[in-house]
Amino acid sequence: MQLRLDEIVAKITICVETKNWLVLTTWDGMLQCWLLMHYPIPKTTRAKLVRLYYELSLVPGVEPRVTRSWADILSRLLSSKSESRRKLEATDLQLSWRPLWRALQKELWPKRRLQESSRNVVNILLYVAEQCRRYFPANEIPDMLATFLPLLTKDSVLTIVPVMTSFLPPTHTHLYLPTLFKLWEAFNSSVVDERLIELCGELAEEHVAGKQGDAGDEGGAEWRDVGIWSESEWTVLAGKALTSMNVPVGANRGASTTAFHADNMGDRQSLRIKKPINRYNALAKLLVYSMCLDGPIRADHGNGNHRQNGHFATTQTGFLAGSRALDSLDKLITSTETFFHPSNSGPWTLSLSHFLYRITAEFCKRWKEEQQRTCKTPITRRLTPDIRRAFVTVLRNPALLAMFSKDPFSMSFAQGALRAMAYIEPNLVMPELLERAYSGLEIVNETHRTTAVMTMLSGVALPLVSERLWLGGQKHVVPLLELCIPGIDLNDPVKTLCATMFITTLVQHIKIGDVSAQQAGMPLVDDAPIEGFMEVDDTGESRLPDGVEAGSMPVLSRSEERALARDSTAGFADWVTLLFRRVFALFENLPEEGGKKNTTGGKVEESVLKAIKSMLDVVCQHLSDTLFDLVLKLVFDYGTTNAKSNAVRAFGQLVSCLAHVKPEKTIDRFLPFCMAQIQEELKHGASNIRTTSTHAAAPSDTTLHWNMSILRGCFGFGGVALVKYRTQIIELASLLIDKTKSERGYSGTGRLVNRIMHTMSTVYPVNARFVNGDVWDDPAFDQNHISQWGKFYEPETVKIEWHVQSREEIDFILELLDQIASPALDKIETLLETAGKWDGVARNDFCRYLHVVRSVWSGLPTLFQEGKKEVVNPCINDDVELAELLVTSLDVKAGFALSDPTDPRYQKAVAHRKRFGDVIHHASIALRQQHEGEDHIDAVISVSKAIDVFLLEYAMTRAVFDSLRKAYTSARDATRMSPKQKDNARMVFVKRAHVYHAGRVYMHALYRRRSQLDDELLHDLIEMSVSSYTRVRRHAQAVLHNACGYFVRSTRFSLPYMFKSLAKGTDPDRMKGALYVLWNKGTAAYALADMNFHGKYLLSLLDCQHQEKARPSIQKLVGNLAGDALAYLTEESTHTDAYTEETPGVDNALAVLKQDFALSPEDHKLLLRAVDKSRVRVLRKNDRYSETITGILEIVSKPTTHWRYVQIAAKFLYGLLRRDFEPTPEVASFFLRHSISPHPTIRSTAQKGVVKLCCHIKIRTFSKSSEELWLDEWSNPLRTNISTSSPSQLQQILDPLVPTQGDTGELYVDKINTGFAVWTPTIKAYRAVPEGSSAFTWESSSQPALRAMSSILQEEKFFSDLVGLWGQESSRNQVTPELRPDNVNFIKTLAKMFEHERLDTILSEVDPLITDIDRYKQRAGAEMLAGLLRGSKHWPKQWKDRLTSWTVERLQRIYAQMKPDTAAFWESLFTEQLIDRDPRRAKPIVDWVLSLPLEFHSDSAFAMSKTLSLFNVVVDAFGPRFLPLCDKYMHIFFDNADTGYAEIRSQIAQNICVIIGLQWRPVYPSVDAFLIACRDSSDPLHIRDAKYIDRTVELAEQLPKWKEERLPPPRVSQSQYDKVGLTMLQWIWDCSHGPQATLVFPYIIALLPEVLRMSDLNDSSELQRYSSAVLYVLSAVAPPREFVGVIMDIFISAIKSTTSWRIRVNALPTLIVFFYRNLMGMSSGAISKLMDVLLECLSDENVEVREMASKMLSGVVRCSQRQSIVMLKDHFVSLARKTKIPNRQDPTYAESLRSLHSAILGVCALIESFPYSVERWMPPLTDVLAMHATDPLPISTTIRKCASEFKKTHQDTWHKDQLEFNEDQLQSLSTMLVGTSYSLQVRSAVLPLLSSHVWLAYHLRTLHV
Repeated sequence: MQLRLDEIVAKITICVETKNWLVLTTWDGMLQCWLLMHYPIPKTTRAKLVRLYYELSLVPGVEPRVTRSWADILSRLLSSKSESRRKLEATDLQLSWRPLWRALQKELWPKRRLQESSRNVVNILLYVAEQCRRYFPANEIPDMLATFLPLLTKDSVLTIVPVMTSFLPPTHTHLYLPTLFKLWEAFNSSVVDERLIELCGELAEEHVAGKQGDAGDEGGAEWRDVGIWSESEWTVLAGKALTSMNVPVGANRGASTTAFHADNMGDRQSLRIKKPINRYNALAKLLVYSMCLDGPIRADHGNGNHRQNGHFATTQTGFLAGSRALDSLDKLITSTETFFHPSNSGPWTLSLSHFLYRITAEFCKRWKEEQQRTCKTPITRRLTPDIRRAFVTVLRNPALLAMFSKDPFSMSFAQGALRAMAYIEPNLVMPELLERAYSGLEIVNETHRTTAVMTMLSGVALPLVSERLWLGGQKHVVPLLELCIPGIDLNDPVKTLCATMFITTLVQHIKIGDVSAQQAGMPLVDDAPIEGFMEVDDTGESRLPDGVEAGSMPVLSRSEERALARDSTAGFADWVTLLFRRVFALFENLPEEGGKKNTTGGKVEESVLKAIKSMLDVVCQHLSDTLFDLVLKLVFDYGTTNAKSNAVRAFGQLVSCLAHVKPEKTIDRFLPFCMAQIQEELKHGASNIRTTSTHAAAPSDTTLHWNMSILRGCFGFGGVALVKYRTQIIELASLLIDKTKSERGYSGTGRLVNRIMHTMSTVYPVNARFVNGDVWDDPAFDQNHISQWGKFYEPETVKIEWHVQSREEIDFILELLDQIASPALDKIETLLETAGKWDGVARNDFCRYLHVVRSVWSGLPTLFQEGKKEVVNPCINDDVELAELLVTSLDVKAGFALSDPTDPRYQKAVAHRKRFGDVIHHASIALRQQHEGEDHIDAVISVSKAIDVFLLEYAMTRAVFDSLRKAYTSARDATRMSPKQKDNARMVFVKRAHVYHAGRVYMHALYRRRSQLDDELLHDLIEMSVSSYTRVRRHAQAVLHNACGYFVRSTRFSLPYMFKSLAKGTDPDRMKGALYVLWNKGTAAYALADMNFHGKYLLSLLDCQHQEKARPSIQKLVGNLAGDALAYLTEESTHTDAYTEETPGVDNALAVLKQDFALSPEDHKLLLRAVDKSRVRVLRKNDRYSETITGILEIVSKPTTHWRYVQIAAKFLYGLLRRDFEPTPEVASFFLRHSISPHPTIRSTAQKGVVKLCCHIKIRTFSKSSEELWLDEWSNPLRTNISTSSPSQLQQILDPLVPTQGDTGELYVDKINTGFAVWTPTIKAYRAVPEGSSAFTWESSSQPALRAMSSILQEEKFFSDLVGLWGQESSRNQVTPELRPDNVNFIKTLAKMFEHERLDTILSEVDPLITDIDRYKQRAGAEMLAGLLRGSKHWPKQWKDRLTSWTVERLQRIYAQMKPDTAAFWESLFTEQLIDRDPRRAKPIVDWVLSLPLEFHSDSAFAMSKTLSLFNVVVDAFGPRFLPLCDKYMHIFFDNADTGYAEIRSQIAQNICVIIGLQWRPVYPSVDAFLIACRDSSDPLHIRDAKYIDRTVELAEQLPKWKEERLPPPRVSQSQYDKVGLTMLQWIWDCSHGPQATLVFPYIIALLPEVLRMSDLNDSSELQRYSSAVLYVLSAVAPPREFVGVIMDIFISAIKSTTSWRIRVNALPTLIVFFYRNLMGMSSGAISKLMDVLLECLSDENVEVREMASKMLSGVVRCSQRQSIVMLKDHFVSLARKTKIPNRQDPTYAESLRSLHSAILGVCALIESFPYSVERWMPPLTDVLAMHATDPLPISTTIRKCASEFKKTHQDTWHKDQLEFNEDQLQSLSTMLVGTSYSLQVRSAVLPLLSSHVWLAYHLRTLHV
């Protein structure tokens, strides 16, 4: 095999050296096949191949699809999936990150005019970085940080953080983690959250062993407080975990974070970076791999809570199981537990259940890894049994709740979690599951519960049957199987699927045989009738296993458990009998078979039958011999006494399940009877009505089809067993072929023959039982197989039994070919001689004989291995291609029956197959020559199907291989505990072996060569694909597309015929067929990449307009094809196959690879020839490109060309523009000429074409090399770099009023993309252009194109026509027209390229437009002016000044006529001029804007608004240059916060927010200084600094005073208090939804007390709404840690100090929401204060406050204070008992009532804190509440409400929960519900809660008492 690998690598080497990238991709596929087969690659070779593909992925100017394929190979070579073992370590491979960063920069910040929205290379390169970051040198981390951090700004954070997490190696984390955490704290972003959560999860797993792990002492992370995290870092991570659950909290149930909104406000370019991050998987890794014994063990709940100094103490010492991470998980789950319940479901349910599933899976994985001897984690840092038990205890209840979720995905995730927990702690999980299982299976009318239980049992089948996993499950197997029988019900398909799945997963691990003491002498045959079984279920009482009582799960010894299990196996015989009878009854109720595919019913019924078949197959394989005989008798008796037309296929499948186990015994039983029945039926005329198309079976043929189906089942397995019946089979086949004339009959015959052939000719495993065959046959195993249930095997101990073709079977196959296939072909040839004169009989004979022959060959895919073919037409371009570089299949041994070409049997088989091919080819020709109309359609389709068999039924198709792989993967994952687990069930290894064998077979199906006969048949398919009949076309096209995927160059072979079918004069149906073939994605991609067909494809589409009027459907097809073709027309697509640039990185990698693989002399000669061909290939490719351009232009230049085809041509030409190819004058003229086309789409495409073409000219002029051209590293001649090391230089850059001077004059710095935390060493600037001539001379090769464009621009009407078209009303009917970027770009490009050439003309056109009353004409003028101003950036000074002065003169007129419906595009004009430009370039315009008076109190809101809008444009455009002006304007805004206009308040708020963001620049002198600050400082980014806190405090102090001066309604909104308050609230709201939300917290703290008081104002709905919104949004942003306690104190102080009960009612919910969102980082002191205030509010004078406090207390206790329950309970019970209510006249009545109500509310809060369970302290509380059930209001209503809620939340589990109460407590519960204590009312209240048998037990217990 090493020689074959050498050959693959040699061909890859040759392709790389010759830069033949497209041929290289085919050999990439060959390497992928090698990897798919799991063949070995030496580690050094693998490392060198990775280096090669890494360098290839960075080659510039290559088509993105090719780059993506190289990235995919790179990933496969590294085997980077988390469950796979790494193939290479960092010591085996080192890669340089700098070339990748260089290639990536172009994609991260593309040039604006060259940007393509659909381009995805940035994500491909980041994917490459993620795969390779482990292999970047760790000593390069400082250099990486020095490169990335200076580029980090507020705008680029969504770009730089993904880059950093993709590049930074996973070692030496101390160098970068502190910085990342500080950035994480500062920015409000979901992208940052996801990236850093994922990184932290990976690092936690990577460094679980600390410095003793793979990274070693130097690179390993140091253990800290929690795993590798400090306490502060862990608080952040735990808080992010809680936020990620997305659970709703509070009355508005709003989003848990504003981060998603903040990201949408960010840089659009950064949002192109996408990665599907599984946040919950990352959180699971983070938590699990941070667990260890790292703290004191926590004491039981309730031991550490008491009152200290009058305050509530919540101090809790220790951690759950001694693990801090597990303790955090406990808090997380506790706080979200109620959201797992099905009644509380919502969008969050999927998140929670997914997290549950992932964390249990990760725990199992780690637990299993730490049991391996190779585990490097020190013993002291490993998981302990206590941690394992606590882990399961924490997650068990949520999983049990979510198990019954309404959402199927959530339900499956929860059941997956339970399955994982059942593996690691079955004693804690399995009893709970079994309890729910029995109750769920008994209540058959609750379908959802039943199906949930059965799918859950499927997941835990292994612990249930295996005593090595759980001692105590085996005795439940038979009872559970019995309870599942009623689930097989055709009326409920879902339940049937679940029942079959459970039976299958359970039975595959056991032997179904009786080993009970009563086995001897007991007859197993049950002759009871089976009719009507479906209608009448077993009404007997469900039986629990012996020794098991309801509600208990006793612990027995191993011997006792085995004894019970042995006794239970006595029920197997009855169960098997019931199962098969149930299946028979289901068969009888099936719908009739029919339809095109002869299916049973619809998809649902088909899926049910498939599940039944899979179940029976497993059941039959695991039957003991005695039970197998029983089942065989049952099936035989049923099959010989029934013939159901609706169950023909189903019953045949059932018989095949028996034949799979014991084929010979099954055939012996059925064959004589079935043959006799078939002969009898045929004798009496069955299937003698001739048909050739699918139809419903005749009722008289039912018995025939029934028996044929049985025989198909019998012959499905066995192989050698069939040889015994050689004579009978041949006789039967001949009879059926001769006598079955209906389509249903002869197709059934074909399936029978196919089954016989396939059974004998293929290799497959024959025994998938759960133990090896020798063990199964051992008599000792038969007597004690229970002890082996659920046995696992190591791979090397599995003995797989294969069916391999014997000599007798091969001889029998050849005999069948002689006696069955050959005579049928004879008859077909005879019929073909009279093809033009066929009648119905002849057509029927042709179809049925051909069906038989193709059935024969479709059953012989591995009869013989194809030898070397003589390729007549290799489809090679001899001048540019080499046949030796065509990819070949991977020749491996694959179990072909015949493989020796010298063997006479081989030669005979080949001759038979060749004859088959010749006959169907002749049939195709004969039928093509006849024109019999639709009568021939069935015959032609039969030929098409025969060609399909001949071409594709060889070896194995991809669909079959994929289905086998999928079946193996699902079986493997269902039974293993950890991804790296080696031992597994034997069935899994059997499937794995089958998949590996199938892979070897599949290799022979790939890259097949075409013989002459293959070409002839492909040509026949091509002709059928363009047939006049739709049915024929569709089938042939499907076959053709499949064939092109397996035969080399078959697509190239077929394309000329397709293009020929599009020629003028072709029949429209033939054209349509060709167009559909060309529309196939694979065909289109190949054609557009092929040198010869690229242009032909495009020109052929444009030539289709000759059918413009005849067939509109054809024009629609052409439009679709053209639209899809555009995806393949990128500038790299043509360049890829004509690549001539140097690739030093690839060359170096190739040189290293050659050290292992020296080319052989033959390969060296091939390389020299390939080098010669490559030169010709480049020239030829470029010639073809030019010819294509010329051809397209010729078509569009014809006056007869329809505008729709001009539109298509324009798009083609746009896609074909290349930066490495100078534009022709014709192309330039075409685009510019059509930029004034009246058709909007043509005009838009042409304008984009002009922009792209001119941009290419510009970058070609500025590029010094091809590398610079493709990497966008070209440099403008005016560019210079300014050093940022000098403070004075920086001051010049940042001061908008001071000109920046350089050595050669004034400099302009347009973009400042650095300087947030650190400055880059230099910053890009441009020299000002002095007066004189142009600064640029465009390249000479592009001058003809520029001259052609200039001549068009000189035409008098060009700009007037353009303006007229742009000024037309928009078809979108926009309310407010907006500036169109494409139009601005167009004028900007002309201005850049031709400068002032037509300036006067353009200005004369613009001048009247800007003051026109038509808003659309105004917009046209604004677009032209914006483009001119933007494009004049590098004009000579005199022309630039002229344009600027012309504009400034008209600014006042523009400003004056700005209206609400035109303001948007005029503001866009200013934005376009100022954004990303040095403000000194447009100083007159800036001065004019800043000179506008900012008014806030005038009469016109719009006049003020447009001034502020223009000012806002300046602020945004200035960026950091606005810093000197910030203070001035901030004071103006604060001073005018009392404006009376809502629009102005909104703008003031936005401007304050923007300016605060601008001033946030925590810049450091160097990267090292910034890194040190992040490591040592608590606030390196200065997010806690608040420059204007004094003004905010001043306002906060004034607000109470203004509140006293508020005006009465309805003028209240004009009050100073309301106006200023709304401005401040809107400012906080806006800031909280931005990326810099954390900056607002200091200001929030100052304003928070007054915001709370604003919520009390009922006379101002707006103020109340905004204040409430701000209070809730406060919880949607993570505050700095030290602010949490401060905010809590403000809330608590406000609640305590206020005299308004409304403020308390409004503040309590927002306080609890804030508490919940920050729960993971809440200090014990803050919690203590919170509990104090809640207890205080329980005694409030206002009943609404008391009730709200009770509700809040319930939530707090539920999510965090369960340890406080005992103390709280004692406190409330004591208070209730000592408080007596006096008479109403008593002065203390109100005080006593309030005190007692407080106690009752506290007790109710405790009960409601556990809505779905009954804690042991809860039942006694019912006595306390019942005593007061009749007390005065509001006590009685509170108690009834509590009881009603308790009833609602416990009704599903009341059968279990009621056992926690005694009779008195149940009576008390009834009293709470109804307010009295009579016995009758007890029963009426409690009875609905109890199921019948529980009520009976309760009633008997009551009588006994």
